[in-house]
Amino acid sequence: MNHVVPVDEAEASRSRWSCAGALLTRPFPLNARVIGPMIALMLLLPGYLVIGELTAHRTLHMPALALDRILPLQPVWSLVYASHLAFVFMPVLVVREEEQLRRTFLAYLLVWLTGYACFLAYPTVYPHAHTDVAGGGFFAWVLQLIYSADTPRNNFPSLHVAHAFVSAFTCWRVSRGMGIAAGLWATLIALSTVFTKQHYVADVVTGVLLAGLAYLVFLRRCPRVAQSESDRRGAPLLVLGLIGIHGFVIAGFLVAYLIQHAN
Repeated sequence: MNHVVPVDEAEASRSRWSCAGALLTRPFPLNARVIGPMIALMLLLPGYLVIGELTAHRTLHMPALALDRILPLQPVWSLVYASHLAFVFMPVLVVREEEQLRRTFLAYLLVWLTGYACFLAYPTVYPHAHTDVAGGGFFAWVLQLIYSADTPRNNFPSLHVAHAFVSAFTCWRVSRGMGIAAGLWATLIALSTVFTKQHYVADVVTGVLLAGLAYLVFLRRCPRVAQSESDRRGAPLLVLGLIGIHGFVIAGFLVAYLIQHAN
């Protein structure tokens, strides 16, 4: 008669965290093929602010649809919207194969360059330009912070959405399970952009299409590389760590809000 030996859950948990630690300490594939696109992407970042200033006195458009007027402002979605900052780092944690990492940076470059061209050709007004955050509370306070920190006019297409889906597509090329989870998260981020009135529905649709274009050009033909056991176990924990960091940041904002409104 066969007896099933129970798995030591504590040992299994330690093994998973050990795999996650190995992923963090593993040498990053830094060579000219990866560094070139990465540096180009970093050099493009200030252009986002420059374009915002260049279009300040241009005719601004408002591509609002009927659905934009139906969907209400819901400040609670600001917490999901802010999670984009953690989400964009997922490929760096999940991908360790040189060619896929290079193609991921090239996909981001395509998104940024195309987005910049659209911003210059078709500057828009934020949906919240004509929206008041009614009432108070923590969520409304966070949303006002987002409004004050963001750059107006650079809306169509939504880079927020395009970033999220490029990250999800990259994860899909590594692991189907992680890709599905990342796709669901990216979908929530896309919804958050319209419920916070940061973007129009048209911005979201074009952002998804732009990410899809980047996938077809750079990521679809990237060969899948079989995940090692340590990658399979450790990568999801690193993603959970990102979510934890996001939660920690939100907790910090909550403390700041409580202190500010203590009197």
